[in-house]
Amino acid sequence: MSENTLTLAKFLAELSYQDLPENVLSRTEDLFLDWLGSALASKGAHPIPLFEKYAQRMGPAQGAANILVNGLSSSAYFAALVNAASSHLVEQDDLHNSSVLHPATVVFPAALAAAQDLGKSGRELLLASVAGYEAGIRIGEFLGRSHYRIFHTTATVGTLAAAVAVGKLLDFNQEQFINLLGSAGTQAAGLWEFLRDAADSKQLHTAKAAADGLLAAYLTADGLTGARNILEGEQGMSKGMSTDADPSRLCDRLGSRWALLETSFKYHASCRHTHPAADALLALMTREKLSHEQVASVTARVHQGAIDVLGRVSVPQSVHQAKFSMGTVLALIAIYGKAGLTEFHEAALTDARVAMFREKVTMQLDSEVDRAYPQHWLGRVEVVTTDARTLSCAIDEPKGDPGNSLTRIELEDKFRRLVAFSGARSEHEVFSLIDKVWSLRGQSDLRWLG
Repeated sequence: MSENTLTLAKFLAELSYQDLPENVLSRTEDLFLDWLGSALASKGAHPIPLFEKYAQRMGPAQGAANILVNGLSSSAYFAALVNAASSHLVEQDDLHNSSVLHPATVVFPAALAAAQDLGKSGRELLLASVAGYEAGIRIGEFLGRSHYRIFHTTATVGTLAAAVAVGKLLDFNQEQFINLLGSAGTQAAGLWEFLRDAADSKQLHTAKAAADGLLAAYLTADGLTGARNILEGEQGMSKGMSTDADPSRLCDRLGSRWALLETSFKYHASCRHTHPAADALLALMTREKLSHEQVASVTARVHQGAIDVLGRVSVPQSVHQAKFSMGTVLALIAIYGKAGLTEFHEAALTDARVAMFREKVTMQLDSEVDRAYPQHWLGRVEVVTTDARTLSCAIDEPKGDPGNSLTRIELEDKFRRLVAFSGARSEHEVFSLIDKVWSLRGQSDLRWLG
């Protein structure tokens, strides 16, 4: 079998809480709060009630794990399913650039549900989450750009990342992690075709990734075996899902490079591929003191991945699809100065000015931007004004990237806005949740998240 898989499994088995640097622990708490806000923000929003209904129909009436959006409890499997679906709806969950993976929306739902089910502590949850991030990010990088063109990496790789997090809670040894990766990898699925139809599959992707990762871990604990070379084998993931797989990425600086620290927070409530251009346009319009009426055309110079994902949406048919429309996002930025949840829900599909501005926007492949991707997501826009001026702006680190990150004050503000949007918790409960997340490593009981 692959030496890379053996090395990765050994690292995961031996990783201890004492190995984690302070900045990794505090960053994991930051990411957890950010994820929690995304999960709560989707309360009552389609299609999340469908997942809640399914959990109520198929799962136990109550259980050890909490479903965040409705305050009910269920088995760990169904809690992970619903919480993963809900945290990937409002497009505010984190992203790791070079793997093009949204780790939080698959790792935290599985890890939290299992931690509650198994009676684990905050420290154990943090350790498990770090393991899930470190493994998932490297597997995403291993599968490469070609994988992401067809497959939704958060769905495919997310299954393995979630499984690893739960496996760490179950204190797996190296052999168990090898079997776990095999059982998780053989379930990995998720295709981008849904974007063409404004379908609800994106939430199904993360729901299944978290729940199936948990399933793989619990079955492995009971003795289920999995393919030992699922990543690099002749009929494994790289052969079937990639044309540019790089096995060296699987073990890249394990224990010295903490990939979790490279994760970006989302500032705008839209697909991350729109953020660099959105930041660049906002900076340009602020610098030039332009109004949206003064803009004749906008060219967003982008990487191929942005074209592959955003190019499928011309005229959005739903709020969620609007978040994958470069024209819509840039229209909201130009007209309202931001592209948050309120702007999407109140204006993206109904404001005639947004529709008019959307038609002024085009995407163009830029060789510099494409060479930098996915390690760096560069923002480049060119604007032609109504008085025939040509203006440009370049942004190298969009808001939320590690070099331009959100402070804890900004994260708390984002959390309050997300929860207020859905009304999922009272103002008092919001302050209490923030305090408890910041003291997560001292929590011995995680049932307060219910």
